[in-house]
Amino acid sequence: MPTAAVIGCGDVSVVHLDALASLPDVELVGVVEPDRDRREAAAQKYGVPGFPDQAALLAQARPDVVHVTTPHHTHVELALACLEQGVHVVLEKPLASTVADGERLAAAADAGSAKIAVCFQNRYNAAVRGLHERLTSGELGTVLGAAATVVWHREASYYENRPWRSTWAGSGGGLLMNQAIHTVDLVQWLVGDVTGVEGHASTRALAGAIEVEDTAEIALQHASGARSVFYATLAHAANAPVTLDVVTEQATLSLRGDLTITHADGRSETVRERTAATGGRSYWGVSHELLLADFYARLGDPEPFWISPREALKSLRIVKDVYRQSYPGLGDAVA
Repeated sequence: MPTAAVIGCGDVSVVHLDALASLPDVELVGVVEPDRDRREAAAQKYGVPGFPDQAALLAQARPDVVHVTTPHHTHVELALACLEQGVHVVLEKPLASTVADGERLAAAADAGSAKIAVCFQNRYNAAVRGLHERLTSGELGTVLGAAATVVWHREASYYENRPWRSTWAGSGGGLLMNQAIHTVDLVQWLVGDVTGVEGHASTRALAGAIEVEDTAEIALQHASGARSVFYATLAHAANAPVTLDVVTEQATLSLRGDLTITHADGRSETVRERTAATGGRSYWGVSHELLLADFYARLGDPEPFWISPREALKSLRIVKDVYRQSYPGLGDAVA
């Protein structure tokens, strides 16, 4: 039975810890959190030892797999330290806060024997899987284009509670890195490799609270010739459902939680999304548990996990291309 530990006891760690508790063939052996109150609360809730840092965890608990659920700027060094000791890694998105760091981690993963998964769990959503299967089968003809939106709400208190989220140094970006990167990932995965990025990021509602962006619009050119458009903001009054529409020669596929496929001949069909969540906020999706179960089931496979650092670099590069176009005076701060 593989053993697991979680580094970072912030908001998203709850999703990982609850998902691990639901996996019968995985044993949780520790949590890491420098904040003593949060560390002790998590250790008590899940009945495992708490450690103040990664070194103590690896030396004493010796887990087979470590889940990294820490601020973005810490992802790469924590993951590299695990890989160097042959410990497998489950890494929350984004891969890294800079492309250079993401490339370092991808190179280390390619060279080593330990596996690493990046948490783009929405690829496991039932409706997304249905969409991907229909597109890759070719039954609906050539993909002509796509449109996606992430229209959510955040207040200044969200950033005051975790100051790293509001800065380039801590988060590597704002809305696109912390919320909308899941949908950016889906667009490039579903429609195909991106060869051109034109976009703009700005701060429309939270300028007094953050130095990063809260709104962005992007046009993507795909290798196939298709074009995707994308709009995202945190300036809405509520968290609206993520939308994703794909137009093909034979149908329009609309994702609004469930997937609706409207065929050119007038037929319509629906793929229902799952509703049981693993914990945390509902807009995180319902598929962390599925991704984790798949990852643990594949630990003995010789090939890398399919959502690898190399794969996660694709969405990171798109986001950073938008930042470079939008903030040319910031240089390496947005790279």
